[in-house]
Amino acid sequence: MRKWRSSSAYRIAFGALGALLLGLAVLGGLVFVAMHVAFTRQLDATITDESRTLVDEFHGDGEAELRQAIADREASTSRQRLMYAVFAPDGHRLYGSLRARRPELGMHNIQFIDPDEGPDEARGLGIDLSQNERLLVAADREWIERIDHTNLELFGAAFVAACLLGFVGAIALAGYLDRRLRSISDSAEAIIAGDIRKRMPVSGRRDEFDRLASTLNRMLDRIEGLLENLRQVSNDVAHDLRTPLARLRNQLERGPGHDADAVICDAVHQVDDVLELFAAILRLAEVESGETKRYFRSVDLTALATELGESYAPAFEDQGRPFLWSIQPALIVNGDRELLAQAIVNLLENAQRHTPADALVRMMAYSAEGCVCLQVSDTGPGVPKADLARITKRFARLDSSRNTAGHGLGLSLVRAVANLHGGQLILKNASPGLVAVIELPRSLLTSTQQDSTEPQSADA
Repeated sequence: MRKWRSSSAYRIAFGALGALLLGLAVLGGLVFVAMHVAFTRQLDATITDESRTLVDEFHGDGEAELRQAIADREASTSRQRLMYAVFAPDGHRLYGSLRARRPELGMHNIQFIDPDEGPDEARGLGIDLSQNERLLVAADREWIERIDHTNLELFGAAFVAACLLGFVGAIALAGYLDRRLRSISDSAEAIIAGDIRKRMPVSGRRDEFDRLASTLNRMLDRIEGLLENLRQVSNDVAHDLRTPLARLRNQLERGPGHDADAVICDAVHQVDDVLELFAAILRLAEVESGETKRYFRSVDLTALATELGESYAPAFEDQGRPFLWSIQPALIVNGDRELLAQAIVNLLENAQRHTPADALVRMMAYSAEGCVCLQVSDTGPGVPKADLARITKRFARLDSSRNTAGHGLGLSLVRAVANLHGGQLILKNASPGLVAVIELPRSLLTSTQQDSTEPQSADA
């Protein structure tokens, strides 16, 4: 019993049962009253019709005929036999077999003497035939009482059966709710105890509990991914900081010596490298948190890509690298212009940093299948297929890139920016080279922009 009182599942089930039984009782009471009133009105109508017939017969044929009509009716063996009496002004019964007091005018419940049962109750109508005679037509209420009694017995039996069935149903419902909730609670307890891979059970019925369990499972998957990412970041940060900090410590241990300026300058570079790493980590964390999404507005990607292409063309030209860009006009997206610019810059710098001097780098911006795409491709050595998914993770660097500058956060930031804008980063081999595509949802395309529009292009 204590368990039932402390369980929301049982309280909900028995509360629903109580509301159901209360509604059933109210409905039964209303039906009982309605039937009682209907039968009483039917009886009143029968008495009224009979009284009018006798009054008409009195006024048409006289008192003698009325006496005979009453006598004939009282001699009838009909199941719905009525009772009659005619009274003098002093209350004396003149004729008719109904033993009762002289009634008031109108329809009333009256007391009479039943020859078989003694004092009983009837329904009667008093009408004046003349100044000296008052007619009373009445009917025994026994048949209405029998119907009422039968209805009460039937309703009582049905109510008891409903209580029993409802109690069993409430127990079954409460048990089901308790089992489903307990399974979720047990899974949560296991997760609290350290089993982070534990998930909420899903029955496959696709009901509210399954939807809740699926939502919680997606949340747990996200939390597990964040924890795994946190562990990876912690390990990678410790690994990446070990080298510059150890180098800085060795330089400081040697002391200034005769080349103090060079030691100090190198130490400053090492500290700047560490600060740059932490700034990149904080920037990536800010993007992944989604806090910058509230600053989204309409961004002209055509103008942005053109501006970046023109800015990077001299750098490629100074290195003697071929650099081409092709940008369709009127490409509009909803987002953060600064973040989109950072993502494009990261792709361009990756292509510049990890390809040989004669590799062609191409930047393209175009619309396709409801998306706005920004693509940076090169003809460099590319990335092994097995490493395509890995290089977008934090601090992921291929063996061939260990000696190049950077911390392995560039593509991680590009992927985070694409996800923040509701898009995705797609990497694929071009054989030779690598193709990186940022797909973004199309925000607005002007009526003048068509897929066949001649793109803006430049060659450096």
